[in-house]
Amino acid sequence: MSVFAADLFVGKTVVVTGSSTGIGRNIALAFASVGANVVIHGRGASNNLAAVGQQLSSIGSSFKKVFGDFSSEDFHPEEFVADAWQQFGGVDVWVNNAGGDVLTGGMSEKTFAEKLQYLMQVDVTATLALSRTVGAKMATSESTNRQQFSIVNIGWDQAWIGMEGDAGDMFATTKGAIMSATKSLAHSLAPKVRVNCVAPGWIKTSWGESTSEYWDQRARKQALLKRWGTPADVANAVVFLASPAASFITGQIVNVNGGFNSYAETS
Repeated sequence: MSVFAADLFVGKTVVVTGSSTGIGRNIALAFASVGANVVIHGRGASNNLAAVGQQLSSIGSSFKKVFGDFSSEDFHPEEFVADAWQQFGGVDVWVNNAGGDVLTGGMSEKTFAEKLQYLMQVDVTATLALSRTVGAKMATSESTNRQQFSIVNIGWDQAWIGMEGDAGDMFATTKGAIMSATKSLAHSLAPKVRVNCVAPGWIKTSWGESTSEYWDQRARKQALLKRWGTPADVANAVVFLASPAASFITGQIVNVNGGFNSYAETS
C-alpha cells in the first residue's frame, strides 16, 4: 500500500529507466499506485518487463514500454527521449534508475577495466546525456498543465565515503560522478526543472538475497536501523522528491540507508 495519496500524480507521466527488476520495478509500481501514467524501460523485450506491465495493469495504471541498450554504441539518447516523450504526449518526471550490473551474470566474470568501462557508459554517460536531453525539453516546454518538472537520479550512499575493493572503486567513481552531475544539472535546468538524487545504502535486491553471511551481517551493522533497506524504501524517496511536497528541493543528495554507522566493524 502506498504511503502517498492515491491521486498524487493523476494526469502526470513518469519515465523510469531500468524498470524490469529490483529498485526500478518498485519505482514504477510506486508511481502507478499514485495515479501516474508510467513509461517503463528495458534493454529489450523480456519476461521481467512483461511481468512489470502485468503488475501495472493490475493496479489500473496506464503504461507504455520503451526499449534501449544504454551500453550499445548504437544508442542515441535524443531518439530514446523523443520516443519516451511521445508515449503520453510529454513527461513530468524522469527517473534515471538504469545501472550496469557487474556483480551478477556474465559481467561478473569480466576484468576490472571491462567492468569499469561498462559502468561508465551505462551509469554515467547515458544518464548524463538523457538528463541533458530530457531536461532541455522540459525547460522549454510551453505546456500549461506541466508547471514543474523533475529529474531524479540514483547514486550510492558510500560513493563519497569510500569502500574497499574493486566494487568500491568502481561504484564510487561512477555513482559519485552522477551525484556530482546532479548538482550541476540542478543549476543548468533551474528554475523550471528540479534535479535531485537518491543514494541508496544496502538494499536487498537479488544480490542481497543470495549474498554471503559476511555481507548480510555487514549490511545490518552499517545501518543504524540494523536492517537491510528494501526497494520500496528507495521508491518512496523517489516519489517524494518528484512530488509537490518537494517543490523547494533541488540539487540534493538524499541518502536512503537507515543511517550509516561509520563505527561499525566490517571484518
